[in-house]
Amino acid sequence: MISIAVIGLGYVGLPLSLQFARSGVRVVGLDRDPAKVEALNLGQSYIHHIPSESVREQVDSGRLTASTDLSRIAEVEAVLICVPTPLTAHREPDLSYILTTASAMAPHLQRGALVVLESTTYPGTTEEELRTVLETGSGMTAGIDFHLAYSPEREDPGNPRSGAAVIPKVIGGLTPTCLARAQALYQRAIASTVPVSSCRTAEATKLLENIFRSVNIALVNELKVVYEAMGIDIWEVIRAAKTKPFGFMPFYPGPGLGGHCIPIDPYYLTWKAREFGQATRFIELAGEINTRMPERVVQRVGDALNAVRKPVHGSRILVLGIAYKPNVDDDRESPSYVLMELLKQRGAEVAYHDPYVPVIRPTREHPQWAGVSSIQWDQETIGSFDLVLISTAHSSVNWGELAAWAPLIVDTRNAMEGTAARKGQVWKA
Repeated sequence: MISIAVIGLGYVGLPLSLQFARSGVRVVGLDRDPAKVEALNLGQSYIHHIPSESVREQVDSGRLTASTDLSRIAEVEAVLICVPTPLTAHREPDLSYILTTASAMAPHLQRGALVVLESTTYPGTTEEELRTVLETGSGMTAGIDFHLAYSPEREDPGNPRSGAAVIPKVIGGLTPTCLARAQALYQRAIASTVPVSSCRTAEATKLLENIFRSVNIALVNELKVVYEAMGIDIWEVIRAAKTKPFGFMPFYPGPGLGGHCIPIDPYYLTWKAREFGQATRFIELAGEINTRMPERVVQRVGDALNAVRKPVHGSRILVLGIAYKPNVDDDRESPSYVLMELLKQRGAEVAYHDPYVPVIRPTREHPQWAGVSSIQWDQETIGSFDLVLISTAHSSVNWGELAAWAPLIVDTRNAMEGTAARKGQVWKA
């Protein structure tokens, strides 16, 4: 039985580990968080949309084990790196997770092993930065003594149609042999692979996918503001436009961008482009538009409260939804945190409700909210707030109850569409 290691057991690494284990591969899951490791070895999932039964089945079979010990890389034939690639405080790429991981694993890397980076990054990371650290730490040469490739993750948490097994895997290798080895590995677990000419091409492919979304979301966010000034509902416009069977793809406005990819990945390319003397004005403009959306929403909150003769300062405001997208517990880069901070700065008393995030976990960007709990969902509690701000439209929320209980609602997701609400109660933002 072939053995692999997956480093980083989060929203990318855990489903990938499970898919390889289901396909008959022995997987050693490696993570620096001992709580995750303990949970997995007990057959427990810590990600809402991944049931514990799926974990327990693979642990009980002996195909999946977890550890914090990177020396176990000496036991495996391939290593898949799925660690975070955030931005620094100056919105520049932070490769520290990749490079620290590479430095720690390099002394244990076996001759002939395959290393694949899955973390989203700028073109050249695998061939330059990662390769250098691995070669220095192992004393071996990439493409000769060990194989090196890049295959970007394409996870869509909570989407039942996007399981790891069915999403085509783009793969680029340092050499043709590296590519062949990576393809052979992924074909054990993934239905379709898409080979490309180099690691750089694979890295650029992932960036294109997410920049495409960022730019189009910025477009509808800008159009939302323009059409609102004209008295036109952007949601109705999109609903009509998407009936066109060609040449149009619907994107939807919101309170800002969330998740680990779309708010971050475009900046990886803009930073790298400067090295080649290239400007990325279109991409940067999209980033500016999307980044400004929370300010726009808070302004709308102020307008709604002013209409009932209340200031933001001193008002009790409930933010509905902490997760960055519906029906998951993933709160990475969620615009809800920005909204809560902006409202608090304006003197509001802020709380949140999210059935998927009962308690806010520590985050790098918003540590001050760690430990805060979701408020109860009942008429007395919801009715005690001056305004409810819908940031995430979880399908489990009873919008009819919200309409009956909340005195005032600002809806950034069109969640209240079709719900019987009182005149003037719901403001779109």
